Amino acid sequence: MNKEEFQFKNKVILIYGFGISGKACFKYLKRNNNTFIYDDNSKLIPNKYKKQFLNIKKISKYNFNHIVISPGIDLNKCSLEKYLKKNKEKIISELDIFYLENKNNLKITITGTNGKSTTSKLLYEIIKNHKKDVRIVGNIGNPILSEKKINPKTIFVIEASSYQIEYSKYFKTDIAAILNISPDHLERHGTIKNYVQSKFKLIKNQKKGSLSFIEKQSKYLYSEIKKNKVKSKIIKVNNSFPNAFKNKITNSYFNNLNNLNNLKFILEISKKIKLNKKIILKTVNLFKGLKYRQQIIFNNKKLLIINDSKSTSFSSSKNLLQSYKNIYWLVGGKFKKGDKFILDKKYYKNIKVYIYGSKINSFKKQFKNKVKYKILYNIKKALIKIVEDSKNDNSKKIIILFSPAAASFDNFRNFEERGKYFNNQIKILKFIKKINDRK
Repeated sequence: MNKEEFQFKNKVILIYGFGISGKACFKYLKRNNNTFIYDDNSKLIPNKYKKQFLNIKKISKYNFNHIVISPGIDLNKCSLEKYLKKNKEKIISELDIFYLENKNNLKITITGTNGKSTTSKLLYEIIKNHKKDVRIVGNIGNPILSEKKINPKTIFVIEASSYQIEYSKYFKTDIAAILNISPDHLERHGTIKNYVQSKFKLIKNQKKGSLSFIEKQSKYLYSEIKKNKVKSKIIKVNNSFPNAFKNKITNSYFNNLNNLNNLKFILEISKKIKLNKKIILKTVNLFKGLKYRQQIIFNNKKLLIINDSKSTSFSSSKNLLQSYKNIYWLVGGKFKKGDKFILDKKYYKNIKVYIYGSKINSFKKQFKNKVKYKILYNIKKALIKIVEDSKNDNSKKIIILFSPAAASFDNFRNFEERGKYFNNQIKILKFIKKINDRK
């Protein structure tokens, strides 16, 4: 493939999916290419873009050089399914365009089943506090093709989903971090094997001299490493934490295992790019985290409330359940295919479960003969019941954990809407006062 083929100039390009990233992609490509748009929902296309919009009949008349597909589109469940499968070699992602246009910039790409947004954000803030030109893009921050004034020293922290990596053809990253792997998105990938391979592609495509950070105990990734010729240097990140650093952390956000494990990845990456430990520690202690991702919304001697609405699987709640005692756990939503509640028996006694939502039976099967649970059908009723049940709780401290372990789509548009609703109910019900007033 010659250099000319990698240039996005004078090409005929179709952008499939006109969400936030699709619009940024169109704006980036339209200047030098003949660029068209398609979306399954034509109502989403603003009037000013109607001339570039093609219907299904017109699409087949064009000979596109590239088809840029939105990561949220399932190739097997979309209106262009037959056309895309016939032209699969033309499908690329926005990651590909970004890489081919910015090959020489340092790229740090973070993926994993849980914690990638928080880890990306913290690493970005650490590098920013070193007075470097750093951008945070991908699933978090700005669309990757909307960044301007990029210079050779610009560093990119990229949060990448399995969907983005799966569709990419050319994308390569200098540093890859796969934080963890557990069954997820199986409704799209079909099997855990396919899901793992989509993540591992990030490492598989790296050049010699690149770095790859993976969990030391990740059986899924080790299996892929054995089967493939990996050019990058593999760095195994273990869960042990240096006490000299850990003892200096004053931020309660890092009291749980999830955030500590993700921080370990950051420390290992920081060594390789030679970041200052004092600046890292200062940033860690000031870090406020992201909304609805293990977010501490209240904390005193009697009560801790954590809003982890982003939790969509049992694996994303697991470390929180191992980090605290006397937990009142709210779970519910659209249960994920293949998900299983796996937790060491010694933690069962610490947990009381309150199930809400439309998939009650799926949760009951997982909790049966393991932990005590009650069925309340909605979040508001669950909170009212927690107030009632906690009245005779003589424990020093109560932990209210809103970590649904399921997708939000049965009652909410997304996890943000679900998280906001939970916080509002805490206020409306005067929940904090009622819990603190218990005996």
